[in-house]
Amino acid sequence: MAVKLLTPSAEQRMKAYHELSHRAKTLVKGAPQKPTITLSREFGCEAFPVGEELVKLLERMTDEVWILVDKSLLDEVAKEKNISEDIIRSLGQKPRWLDDMFATLSPKWKSDRDYYQFLVEQVVSIATAGNAVFVGLGAAIITQHMKNCHHFRLIADQNFKVQSMARRMNLSKQDAELLVVEQQKERNRVIRKLLDADERDPRYYHLIFNNGKVKNQKIVQSIADYVVK
Repeated sequence: MAVKLLTPSAEQRMKAYHELSHRAKTLVKGAPQKPTITLSREFGCEAFPVGEELVKLLERMTDEVWILVDKSLLDEVAKEKNISEDIIRSLGQKPRWLDDMFATLSPKWKSDRDYYQFLVEQVVSIATAGNAVFVGLGAAIITQHMKNCHHFRLIADQNFKVQSMARRMNLSKQDAELLVVEQQKERNRVIRKLLDADERDPRYYHLIFNNGKVKNQKIVQSIADYVVK
């Protein structure tokens, strides 16, 4: 059986993940917590590039290790824990009754809710350890009441999002426009289904940036200055 090797960057992120997970388990009650940042975005905004640059800047500013956490990282963690890839890929897509039926028929079945419960536990654990930047995952909602967490959101006009996706994914404008519309609808639906929330609500966030009007570098610097006092 072929073994899928992680890219060097993914290996580094997995190492940081395990270090932070260990730190979360060994935190002394009442000890000061390190900050965690969540980046929510409209589909097509450049949250991942912002997150990558933010981690680099925060490491320089704090002289500490930071980790960028997104679905691809937690998918790798889920594989470590033997959660089916099919479940990971289909998160939020199957009707709830189908999950319930399979759960009844087989105790080995892992449902969407099983995976999402795992995901929420990982988000909370990493956020508790701190020095983490989350991209998506509903992390702003999941960690809303954690005092060490700072929440930011990227929005933009449709033209910026379409052009960004066309450039980054080498798509035609027409295909990029369809992708932006459909993926945003799907994201809203999954967040509503799994968290019973609307991540577009501005009250979740400390600051909201217009990604089409504010350059990524300025967003990165503004977030870092806000969080690192």
